[in-house]
Amino acid sequence: MRGALPIPPPGRLRTLSLATLANTVGSGLWLAGAALYLTRDVGLSPTSVGAGLTVAGLVGLTASVPLGGLADRRDPRTLRAVLQVCQAIVAAAYLLVGSFPAFLAVAVLDALLTSGNLAVRAALVAAVAGPQGRVHAFATLRAAANLGIAVGTALAGMALAADTHVAYQLLVAGNATTYLLSAALLLRLPAYPPKPRDPAAAGVRRGRALRDGRFIAVSGASAVLALHWTVLTLVVPLWTVSRAGAPPPVVSAVLLTNTVLTVLLAVRLSRGADTAAPAARQLRRAGLVLAAATPLYAATAGLPTVPAVALLLVATVVYTFGDLWHGTAGAGLAYDLAPSEAIGAYQGVDGLLAGLARAVGPALLTLLLLDGGVPGWLALGALFAGVGLAAPALARWALANRGAERPAVVGDQPAAAV
Repeated sequence: MRGALPIPPPGRLRTLSLATLANTVGSGLWLAGAALYLTRDVGLSPTSVGAGLTVAGLVGLTASVPLGGLADRRDPRTLRAVLQVCQAIVAAAYLLVGSFPAFLAVAVLDALLTSGNLAVRAALVAAVAGPQGRVHAFATLRAAANLGIAVGTALAGMALAADTHVAYQLLVAGNATTYLLSAALLLRLPAYPPKPRDPAAAGVRRGRALRDGRFIAVSGASAVLALHWTVLTLVVPLWTVSRAGAPPPVVSAVLLTNTVLTVLLAVRLSRGADTAAPAARQLRRAGLVLAAATPLYAATAGLPTVPAVALLLVATVVYTFGDLWHGTAGAGLAYDLAPSEAIGAYQGVDGLLAGLARAVGPALLTLLLLDGGVPGWLALGALFAGVGLAAPALARWALANRGAERPAVVGDQPAAAV
């Protein structure tokens, strides 16, 4: 049990995990309380909040590749700390929001920093953990993030229960403070200055990631499977209440099941995805397991309440295994298929594709699953299975081109001590 918890032994990875834990406590606060703060305290309409967040999310994707590329040319530790200080300022700026234009301006800045920071974080993880430990580190940070979000969500419940102006202001201030704490923890890590520039590889660093069709094909497959996040966080809660006929508290039980399993199993299930070929096989497994969960969710429609709830929880357990295998497999592929001198830029492209999937997911999946019902679930399962089965061939195609066109690969780097 101790080995499953997301706090590694003393060292650089522990420092990075604690920074992630601090940051995601704030994420949990904001995710749980943002909608009510903006509507009940600021006075915006739910429609305007939804529209503003959609616009901000799409605009924010444009920062992923440029900031990821910047992490290849600068120290990613310092860059991420600076970005988190900026995020603290933007998070605090929500306290000044009193109109839709002001909200939109702050939300866009927030989305730009968040999207870019994810690419910088990926570059920092690679620098801290090295090629042999980066997927393990990714899984560790994911477990820490889920724990932090759970803690933040629980803390937000107190502010939401109070439902007062002061409580909402404290919630926003708490979110901003966690960014500062995370930045301070990051600065305890050593600096990771970039290697001296190789003129022959300059073209790889500038714009190559967006033109690497084989990498984009592999990351695109992973992005399609990333639709499972929207299924679990948006569609399953709506399906649970409207089609399965379960009481609303069951939604919390379903999401809590996913969170607890992620905290306990993310590190264990990350094994074997350090390089592209085994990671692609793990991505295939993820697609097939996610596909296997879809008919289980579909079968809850029309069942009596107790069997429906039991089947919802079983489906979520199965789904979570696919979710975890997908996360580490996607990370392994994105790292190992990237040139060593352009990890940040390539992680930015990977994040851009995943972000596009998240952007189209809500509209697409609510139409397919809530309106389409059982046939929609089966169609989604077929999509997951098909993409998973195609992953090894796509990875072999990308690997066949890597040696001829890239001067170095991530796997050639020595591992850093963690």
